[in-house]
Amino acid sequence: MLKLDVADSSRALCMFILMSLPNSITASTADYIYPNQAPSFSNYGTLGLLSNPSARFHPEGTLAFSWTAMQPYLRGSIVAYPFDWFEASYQYADINNKLYSESFAFSGNQTFKDKGFDIKLRLLKETEYVPAIALGFRDLAGTGLFSSEYFVGSKKIGNIDFTAGLGWGTLSANSSFRNPFEQLSDDFKTRQVVEGTKGGELSFKSFFSGEVGTFGGMEIYLPYINGARLKLEYDGVDYSKEGFPPVIQESKFNAAFVYPVSNNLHLKVGFVRGNTINFGFSYSGNYSKKEPFIPKQDPHVPVKNASILKEINAENDRDLYRTALKYLKDRDLYLQAMTVEEEAGYIDIAYSQSKHISITRATGRVARVLDEISPKNYKTFNITSLNANMGLNTVEIDRDAFARSDPTPVKNITLSEENIYPVRYRFEDYEYQPITPLPTHIYKLVPNLRSQLGGPDGFYFGDLRLGFKSELILRKNLSLITSMSAGIIDNYEELKLASDSVLPHVRTDIVQYLKQTKHFALERMQLNYFNNIINENIYSKITLGILEPMFGGFGGEILYKPFYSDWAIGAEAWRVKQRAYDQKFDFLDYETTTGHINFYYKEPRTSILLHLKGGKFLAKDSGIYTDVSRLFKSGLRMGVYFAKTDISRAEFGEGSFEKGWYFHIPIESFFTKHSRGFTGFGLRPVTRDGAAVLMPSLDLYGVTDPGNSHSLLKDWDDLYD
Repeated sequence: MLKLDVADSSRALCMFILMSLPNSITASTADYIYPNQAPSFSNYGTLGLLSNPSARFHPEGTLAFSWTAMQPYLRGSIVAYPFDWFEASYQYADINNKLYSESFAFSGNQTFKDKGFDIKLRLLKETEYVPAIALGFRDLAGTGLFSSEYFVGSKKIGNIDFTAGLGWGTLSANSSFRNPFEQLSDDFKTRQVVEGTKGGELSFKSFFSGEVGTFGGMEIYLPYINGARLKLEYDGVDYSKEGFPPVIQESKFNAAFVYPVSNNLHLKVGFVRGNTINFGFSYSGNYSKKEPFIPKQDPHVPVKNASILKEINAENDRDLYRTALKYLKDRDLYLQAMTVEEEAGYIDIAYSQSKHISITRATGRVARVLDEISPKNYKTFNITSLNANMGLNTVEIDRDAFARSDPTPVKNITLSEENIYPVRYRFEDYEYQPITPLPTHIYKLVPNLRSQLGGPDGFYFGDLRLGFKSELILRKNLSLITSMSAGIIDNYEELKLASDSVLPHVRTDIVQYLKQTKHFALERMQLNYFNNIINENIYSKITLGILEPMFGGFGGEILYKPFYSDWAIGAEAWRVKQRAYDQKFDFLDYETTTGHINFYYKEPRTSILLHLKGGKFLAKDSGIYTDVSRLFKSGLRMGVYFAKTDISRAEFGEGSFEKGWYFHIPIESFFTKHSRGFTGFGLRPVTRDGAAVLMPSLDLYGVTDPGNSHSLLKDWDDLYD
């Protein structure tokens, strides 16, 4: 029998590390030997080793999903990187050594479920001689079963990424020295918990308090195996403090093998705690770039026989108008009005479109068509973008500069802020107005998935549905939006948990709505009327009908949005009544008036949008709702929200206050054609009635912001796409 003592093990490990180290290789050779070097995820759903975190981050605009099995925990995580120095992770853990409740009648044999939120902030970027340093929080606003705080550093030397850190809370297993924060206050000596909470609160008093421990390890990249790596660590988790003990740990040394199927998809198998096999996978993708995955094969199509058309159009202004009408329509750009001034040498044109996320790209394509079909004496194109028949902007394009800069736009020559104006659109001011056959109907069939996670009845309930979405355009600024769906398959039979809310049940009767719409649901039938009032910076909307799945009624919104500014302010007011659970045309008795003052501020450099909403909510509580999101070049938006109203923690119930996060991904990211559609995901840890907002479609800020001067200039490189 082969016997290997500790010294032999250490020498063997050192020999393996030395053999794995590269000698002298260039960056390009290193990429060949060690491909797919994106950092990998820990068993706790964030980038790290196995149980220990690291100071690594994905690039900004990355979204990821991680799943691991490390008994008694099964953990799924959705991770977002709004910045390359900020990691946010939502965790959902199935804890197999504890039942959901002690009442069999309430939850049967279902195991305990825990939700948590982690964040990590990079404090110092890695350099040649300095490691990356990060500060992190586990289970920041959850139940506290896994809560910890840590400082961690990571440094890559050759093909080995070393990590070491200090941890508090559940990461304090290897405590061997006094908590340094005790020098500041004796309050840091003992770790405190929030009294009277139902979960979901920030426990500031417990941060960095109690024992402090050390942890560390390394990630060793193996040559010529597609970026595979070994993970070795000295476990920093104190398993007597997390979850529901006992969790037996027979060794503090953990090891795993990670194999990247690609730079995005990682598979993992490991051995932890000296007694547990652990496995999992993760997928990450960067959605922030202009074309994140699939290059577009949807360029501008030049007008055929353009030189002949120019000669014909020189004879008659009406021919020029008809030519523009046809060739713009062929490119999904719809001329709404046009004026031709031959003597002054300019063309005014107003158009609408529903294809391009980038208004700059759409404007550039209108300019290309006009350049190809217009006689040479026309030197200026004034192009007005419309949405809901409201003027978003007018872009003045110098034809010679536009043609001269093709295909690379020269900023401040082809397009600058001086060339972009606000506009109050009036079609009667134009010489030519095409006759639009109205009403017209646009519709599509789409798949639809509804989900309910984590109740005592079961971990997952959901249904697959066929959705019908349509827009009936009655007038250019008056339309009826309809959304309905039919169920195909579901597992709602065992879904039975009733609401325990002491507030009006404006959201918590979700089980009733889900079960009674298994076969059919009319989610929305909303009539919208849009208008510019007073001047070009003030927009309005009047709405009535079935406004969302749970409420119908009427109301309106007004928005003051200075064209050249980073801020906007508005107000909305609604009189609504709660819909019957079958989501057809009947209503329940509950009705209320809800309304808010809305303030928006967009930081122009990072495109971070702050939205504050203050007023009265659906359950008649009052307070402030905060939404912070970031918009990326691709159209991806990541955001978080939270709200606090005048109800108590006890009245709100589980979760303590309203919070959640979301992301919206442009559908065109996955296809070769441009499209304005979005798909996405929103996650609210728990559905409660407090701080509930009405959700009518087509809010004024969303309708008008793409045409703001800063939005146009942000996308100025799209002009010749």
